[in-house]
Amino acid sequence: MSTGRILWDYLKKNRFVIGGLLTFLAIFCTVFVLYGKPLEAVVYGLLLCLVLTVVLLAVGFVGYYKKIWQLSQLQKMLPELPREFPKSASVGEELYQKMMMELGQECQRQANEYAKHREELLDYYTLWVHQIKTPIAAMRLLMQSEGQSHVLLEMELFKIEQYVEMVLGYLRCESMSSDLSFRQYKLDGLVRQAVRKYKKLFILQRITLEYEPLNVSVLTDEKWLVFVLEQLLSNALKYTPRGKITICMAESEAKTLVIRDTGIGIAPEDISRVFERGFTGRNGRRDKRSTGIGLYLVKKILDKLSHEIRIESCPGEGTAVYLKLERADLTQM
Repeated sequence: MSTGRILWDYLKKNRFVIGGLLTFLAIFCTVFVLYGKPLEAVVYGLLLCLVLTVVLLAVGFVGYYKKIWQLSQLQKMLPELPREFPKSASVGEELYQKMMMELGQECQRQANEYAKHREELLDYYTLWVHQIKTPIAAMRLLMQSEGQSHVLLEMELFKIEQYVEMVLGYLRCESMSSDLSFRQYKLDGLVRQAVRKYKKLFILQRITLEYEPLNVSVLTDEKWLVFVLEQLLSNALKYTPRGKITICMAESEAKTLVIRDTGIGIAPEDISRVFERGFTGRNGRRDKRSTGIGLYLVKKILDKLSHEIRIESCPGEGTAVYLKLERADLTQM
């Protein structure tokens, strides 16, 4: 910014003060002349007042110019947040500086959140691409082999569909609040939707399903709760090489669905971290297909639905997932 423009802005900012001083000088000169004072005395007093006014304006301009220069240097540092501003000359200016600092901090926070979210998406997509290559490669080998059953091809295709649904769920989960539609549903109908989807895997893996009638109605969102049930069944089938999966209501807890398997179980030290994004634990290190996203999504969705989840497990004996489907406070949506 040019010095001339800064000077003009300074004079414009102090125009009322300058105008007032000139008015007072004119009044005093007029009074002195009317009272017959010598012209030399009037001119001498006028010159002294003008010189003093110019000196005061010059001193003020130096401080103003310095402040403008400091602000221009801070501007060059953007988008980095300034650590401090030039000393404020008034209460209003101090308030403006505080507002700018708070806005800058909020912008920095949002930028950090965006960068973190973008990094998470990049990590997940990278993992997802590697995961989906496996069933695609398996399908290609099966298609090249003669006499292979279409069931095997169908299972690999099913895995691809699972991966696609998971990435869609991951993307939609961030803004799912606008997509929620709560109604009373028969829990039996929701669970049966998820079971029907995985019936071929039950048959192919020779896993027994023990299903007890669920004579319960729940207030929930159908699409998202079914998505959660599908993820939990997928996990149960993945980590149950043989045995059975039981679906029933908890005996001592109201509206609590239990999905229990006889699989490999979860290590005690991993239980508290299974809902963390990307955490795969001991089982994930054994099974390279694990993404650490499924239970993270489940917990995030259930929090939005105001449902609760907990997991109990014993290595080598199986895992039980408890879904508490009561919604006591609808105002916390």
